[in-house]
Amino acid sequence: MLSPHEFTTLMVVRDAPDQVETDRLELRTLLDLRLVTLEPLAAGRQSPRITPNGKAVLEAVARMGYLQR
Repeated sequence: MLSPHEFTTLMVVRDAPDQVETDRLELRTLLDLRLVTLEPLAAGRQSPRITPNGKAVLEAVARMGYLQR
């Protein structure tokens, strides 16, 4: 089960990935669960991106009425 901070981080990755710091503990958890991936950018930087599994988690929670988009 994801913590509220992990859910929030997943939503931010979906909506504003450039706003997520890649050293966040919550992001590490999402990477371990394969809900998020890191895509390489120029100059060796990385940007988090939501995976299909991450999208499915958010869609399932939204269907339960807990999230709005």
